[in-house]
Amino acid sequence: MRAALAAATASLTPLSATPRLDAELLMAHALGTTRNDLLLRHLDAPVPETFAPLLERRLAHEPIAYITGTRAFWTIDLAVGPGALVPRADSETLIEAAIAHFGARAPRRILDLGTGPGTLLLAALDQWPQATGIGVDASEAALGYARANADALGLAPRAAFATGDWAAKIEGRFDLILANPPYIGTGEQLPAEVRDHEPASALFAGADGLDDYRRIVPDLPRLLASGGAAVLEIGWTQADAVTGLASQHGLAAALFRDLGGRPRAILLT
Repeated sequence: MRAALAAATASLTPLSATPRLDAELLMAHALGTTRNDLLLRHLDAPVPETFAPLLERRLAHEPIAYITGTRAFWTIDLAVGPGALVPRADSETLIEAAIAHFGARAPRRILDLGTGPGTLLLAALDQWPQATGIGVDASEAALGYARANADALGLAPRAAFATGDWAAKIEGRFDLILANPPYIGTGEQLPAEVRDHEPASALFAGADGLDDYRRIVPDLPRLLASGGAAVLEIGWTQADAVTGLASQHGLAAALFRDLGGRPRAILLT
């Protein structure tokens, strides 16, 4: 297995920023175990026959999360697959921004616009055990994953999901509004694993990547409860544009950066 992992790492290096991690995750999946268990107990075991087909899928640029069917995010593990945006570690910045805003307080009602497989809503509900929330998405495929994830995590009693066009049919006020909308311009280049596999509707938002912010931000003043906050993920070049849009609607903005130091989230109050 050590030799197989080394060879897989070498073959994955031209297409992945994390070739060794990819190889280990695929091997653990082939074994039906965790990566930690693989590294601690199985490195001298025979290579399972199921490993080679998994590696071929990755070499064809299929996302690791689609191959293994799961992705860790914040404190939870989420089932993911075709039709749902793969959760990214950078999106954890939104949860960190919300924690910074609320401090010792806790949001009671949470709205996640464009919930995908339930990523932000379920992470927030796990963070704040007394909260309830609604996840909205235009994709029935994504909502299927979201509902299954809520059930698997024991969060279904506190999570509702609805098919919707952003906040168009949402009523009431929320302490915390989360959104990771599409923000990639239609002319921008993407890695093959994203471009060829993840849903375009969750990626692209017009020529400048700002179309969906223009839909979401005007609704925020009517949806935010007193003392609440909306946290939106942004592309790293979009802070000024989204801040300016928020200002037009009477919202104050604070910028949060991801672990790479790039602008990643705008908190609006």
